[in-house]
Amino acid sequence: MTLLRRAAILLFSAGSLVAAANFAHKNAKNTGDLERKVDQVFAAYDKPDTPGCALGVVRDGEFIYKKGYGTASLELGVPLTPQSVFYMGSVSKQFTAASVVLAAEQGFLSLDDDVRKYVPELPSYGKTITLREMLHHTSGFRDILGLLLLAGRNFEDIHPPSEMLDLLSRQKVLNYAPGDEFLYSNTNYFLMSVVIRRATGKPLSQFAEENIFKPLGMNHTRFYDDHSVVVPGRVPAYAPRPAGGYRIDWSTNFDKVGDGGLMSSVDDLLQWDRNFYANKLGKGTLLKEIQTPGVLNNGKQIEYALGLFISTYRGLPIVEHGGALFGYRTELLRFPQQKFSVITLCNLGTSNPGRLSYQVADLYLAGQLSPEPAPASAASVDPQPFAGWYRNVDSHSVLQISASNVDIEAFGTHFKPRDATHFVATPGPEIVFDRQPNSGLRLTLSFKDTTPQIFERYEPLKASAENFAEYAGEYTSAELQATYRFAVKDGKLTLATNWQDPAVLEPTVLDEFQGPFGTSIVFHRGAAGHVTGCDLFAGRVRNIAFTRTMK
Repeated sequence: MTLLRRAAILLFSAGSLVAAANFAHKNAKNTGDLERKVDQVFAAYDKPDTPGCALGVVRDGEFIYKKGYGTASLELGVPLTPQSVFYMGSVSKQFTAASVVLAAEQGFLSLDDDVRKYVPELPSYGKTITLREMLHHTSGFRDILGLLLLAGRNFEDIHPPSEMLDLLSRQKVLNYAPGDEFLYSNTNYFLMSVVIRRATGKPLSQFAEENIFKPLGMNHTRFYDDHSVVVPGRVPAYAPRPAGGYRIDWSTNFDKVGDGGLMSSVDDLLQWDRNFYANKLGKGTLLKEIQTPGVLNNGKQIEYALGLFISTYRGLPIVEHGGALFGYRTELLRFPQQKFSVITLCNLGTSNPGRLSYQVADLYLAGQLSPEPAPASAASVDPQPFAGWYRNVDSHSVLQISASNVDIEAFGTHFKPRDATHFVATPGPEIVFDRQPNSGLRLTLSFKDTTPQIFERYEPLKASAENFAEYAGEYTSAELQATYRFAVKDGKLTLATNWQDPAVLEPTVLDEFQGPFGTSIVFHRGAAGHVTGCDLFAGRVRNIAFTRTMK
C-alpha cells in the first residue's frame, strides 16, 4: 500500500470518526430535548406528594425512555417506577381475547360457538350470540358493572362468578339484536373468563399464565382472581378530595377478571408489545385474529377488533386500548408501522393517560404525523348560542353544553370549532349542531364505532314538591332483584335502594328524571293516568323495567 493511499485512508477514517461523533452529539442533544419535553407533559404529576404515572416509550422493541412521575403510595412515600404494578382495567381485555384465541387454536372452543354452549345459564334471546360477537362488543348484552350499580350492590364487595351469572340470567332482554350495533359491554369479557374455565378446565388466570405471561417472561403480570393473594409492587390508587388532598380509590376485594383484573407494569408490558412483531405465542393465528375488526349485520366494519381498537391518528395507523376502574387509568398506544408504542399507567382518577400518550407520540413522531386540521378562527365562530341542555329521545340521557369564547365543553371534554356548526376533540368524539324547522336546535354526538346519538335542546322542567308526590312509593325489578324507594324530601324527589343514601333526582321533562351513575328514570302511567312503574336507562344498560308495588 502506498504512503499516499495510507494517508487517504487515515484521512477518510478520521473524517468518519469526527462525523460520527458530531452525529452522536446531535442525536444525544435531540434525545435530551425530547425527554425534557416529555417531562413537561407529566410535570403536574412529577411531585413527591401526589399520585402520578409510570411511562414507557418503545421503539423497535426497546425502551427509548421510561420514567416514573409521582408517588406509588402516599402512605409510605414510595415513588412510582416502571416496575410498579398497576390494576390495568380494560387493557385486560386484549389478554382475555388472546386467551380465547389460543384456546381455539388448541381445539377447546371455536370463536363462532354459541356462548350458551358454555354458559347455559344465560337466557335464550331467540338468536345465537357467538363468542366472536361478544369479543367485538356486538352481542347486545347489558353491561355487568352497570347492572351491579343499578342493583344497589356495593361495587367494592366480593362478587363471585356465581353471583354475576345469577344477575345475568335474570336479564329478560338484550340492549339490541346481536350484531346490529357496537356497544361496549363488560359482560362480554367477564363471560369469557367463564368460557375459558369451562372449555379448558383451567381458570383464566392459570391459562393466561401458561400460554401468555410465562412464555413472554411477564413475571409480574397476573389476572387477579383471588383477593387474598399478595401482589409484590402493587400500587394503590387515589382520587382528589374537593377540599384538597387525596382519598383512597381502590379495592383489594374486587377480584373479577376477564373484562378487567389484570395486574402489570410498564416493564412487563414491553414484552407484550414485542410480541406484536415477534408473534411467538401459539400456532401463529393470534395477531391476525385479535387485530381483525368486527363487522355488523349491515356489513359496516367497526374499529373494535378483539380487545383492541384499530384506528388512525393524524394519518398513521394505531392499535390501542385504555382502561379505567376506581382511581386507576391506563393506556397502551401502538403505531405498528413505526414500531413505536407509548405505555402510560396512572394511579390518579383524574389523570388522562390516553391524552398523555398522544402528547408523547406527538413529540416523537412529529415529522411523520399529518398536521391537525386548522380549527375555525375564534372570530368567525361564536360558541355561546350552543350552550344549554340537550336530551336524547331514545336513551333519555341528557347532555349539558357549556361555552367559552373559543370552544364548547361537554362531559369534561373541550371541543374546538372546525367550522360554524362542527366541533371536535382530538383524538375523540365530534359534535355537529343543526337547527330543525319545528323542534329547534339539536346536536349529533359521534364516537368511534358507536351509532351517532342525536340530542334535542330542551329547557329543564320547573316542578314543585306537589308534582313529585305522585311518583313517591316503592318499585321493584325482578331483573335486578332490587327495590327502589322514591320519596319527596326538602322539595326534591329522591331515590334510595338498599343501604345507599338517598340521591336527589333532577327533573328533565314530564315524567323523566336524571339520577345517580348517569341514570335516566322514565315513569309511565296506566289508562287512568296514574303512575304504575318506571323504566331505567344507564348508558350500556337499556330499558330495565320496574313495577310500582307500594305508594
